Amino acid sequence: MIRTALKPRWLGLLALVVLVVIAFTRLGLWQLDVSKDQGAKKALAEAQARPAAPLSQVVQPHAPFEGVMSNRRVEVTGAYDPSGQFLVPGRLLEGRTGYWVVTPLDETATRARVAVVRGFVIRPSDAPAVPGSTVTVTGTLAPGESPSDQVLPAGQLGSIDLAVLVNRWPQDLYNAFVLAGAERPDLGAGTALQRIPPPQPESQLNWRNFAYALQWWVFAAFAVYMWWRMVRDDHRSGIRPAPHDNDHPIDQGEPAR
Repeated sequence: MIRTALKPRWLGLLALVVLVVIAFTRLGLWQLDVSKDQGAKKALAEAQARPAAPLSQVVQPHAPFEGVMSNRRVEVTGAYDPSGQFLVPGRLLEGRTGYWVVTPLDETATRARVAVVRGFVIRPSDAPAVPGSTVTVTGTLAPGESPSDQVLPAGQLGSIDLAVLVNRWPQDLYNAFVLAGAERPDLGAGTALQRIPPPQPESQLNWRNFAYALQWWVFAAFAVYMWWRMVRDDHRSGIRPAPHDNDHPIDQGEPAR
């Protein structure tokens, strides 16, 4: 069958099939990317559509962070602690590199503390000072980040590592941080502080587009199968059965007289 497959016409058709398989595979990967992107947007929209709930009703201090809490809209009222504010360098927003401004907020109701990402600045000097007056923050929840071993100037940390913060701050600490979308009153008004949009979820799929991706890959596999089927049929058609003695009448000669 290999000799049949090496015929020029089948080699030419194989080259065409390879091009088709490559094209269909790429189309399938594109649909897979689309399914992830649309799924993430849908999950984010659903999370953002839910009304903001009091932080203490969504999660308790020191309680583990669960995946369903990601991007959950929450509201928390309390007072910022200006002495605990720090910057996280190397963050991106709209193609620019800068710093997250993170300020601890002591919740009025529970007296527990939560880290609030108030916004983004380009330079450390742009980070606004914050009064210790009462403020209500509306934003989205996010889990603590991985540890960082960066050596940084005073007042900066490489990540929002809650295991580090729990040893720095004596108050009960929420095992999450809040990405502020708004403050009442707006303490960042008139400053260089920019609000940060919620991150896109990473583990969602749009099943319709995922099915389209599978269809493209099935088409690619079918093209290979059809080429193999035609080569096999050509190979079989070239095989002739060997003649057998009983396939022909035996010459008995002339009958005796």
